[in-house]
Amino acid sequence: MTEKDAHITMLHGAGGTVMHNLVKDYIVKAFGGLSDAEIPIEAMDDAAVVDDIVLKSDSHAVKPIFFPGGDIGRLAIAGTVNDISCLGAAPRALACGFVLEEGLPMADLERILASMRATCIEAGVGVVTGDTKVVEKGALGGCVMNVSGIGKRTAALEHNLEVVKRSRSGFSARWMTDANLQVGDKIILSGTVGDHGVAVLSAQEGLKFGSNILSDVKPLNHLIQNMLGEVGGVVAIKDPTRGGLADCLHEYAEKSKTGILVEEDKVPIRDDVRAACDMLGLDPLEVGNEGKIVIGAIPEKAQAITQFLQSTPEGKDAQIIGEVTAEFGGVAMQTVVGGKRVLARPVGDPVPRIC
Repeated sequence: MTEKDAHITMLHGAGGTVMHNLVKDYIVKAFGGLSDAEIPIEAMDDAAVVDDIVLKSDSHAVKPIFFPGGDIGRLAIAGTVNDISCLGAAPRALACGFVLEEGLPMADLERILASMRATCIEAGVGVVTGDTKVVEKGALGGCVMNVSGIGKRTAALEHNLEVVKRSRSGFSARWMTDANLQVGDKIILSGTVGDHGVAVLSAQEGLKFGSNILSDVKPLNHLIQNMLGEVGGVVAIKDPTRGGLADCLHEYAEKSKTGILVEEDKVPIRDDVRAACDMLGLDPLEVGNEGKIVIGAIPEKAQAITQFLQSTPEGKDAQIIGEVTAEFGGVAMQTVVGGKRVLARPVGDPVPRIC
């Protein structure tokens, strides 16, 4: 089949190699070079920076719209807030676009709006503008939505950058971008992986795993700002959403032009999530998350950052899981039996429509 005859598939929206190629080969190609943004679309980071304002737009088509531990409204607010926060900015205002399906119960819409309001209050940011459209029954599975937002620099970010500069000669980055990693940096994971994807899958398929697996969806802006301001030493932050931890680490390695070695026994995974993934033939490292961050840190501050995270409800399971290396490119895992294996970049998240 020629490229001209190709069509969009579900993999094009599932994170991993297929989606990244779509973004790079089509979307960036179409819009690249049109802006002098400090962090432009060509950087393929999770948000852009224009005139010192962080700008993010995030769409959500999770199915079903209510799932264990969350719903499309909480997901949309938290997802945008977290992408702004991962650059080191504090979110200031959000815009929301609703596309509602004919026949959606008003009670469901009210439930979604109440959840969004509660998440806004939790994050300390409000929805200030937006748009609403309605489409024919059967087209969406209830509703989809887009939440866009802006964020600004903070004193916490400036403090963090000063800590890094005192340790790393020549460090000049102004934001926490994927390309900031250098050899020797430590990789820190803020908590267990796979929770969100497995929770959504259980709702999609009506599965029971013998325990109550809930989505980890939550806004992390306060956690991130406190970490930057109280500890410092962070060079990069990323949330491992579609494609999971594996895809996140590959983005880091590719953009920083380094290798990353991860220790298998250091990656926190809930026993019930691991068991569910084993039963379904899934790799929990490739399953999406919505309430975790992967942090690149200078070695001198890695332990202090981990201890800070472990003192918080959101980061109580945090671990240093690996480090940046020049020995190879890409991502590898030190296994529990003593060898190393390549941790391949996923083609896409194995769970469809998780966000």
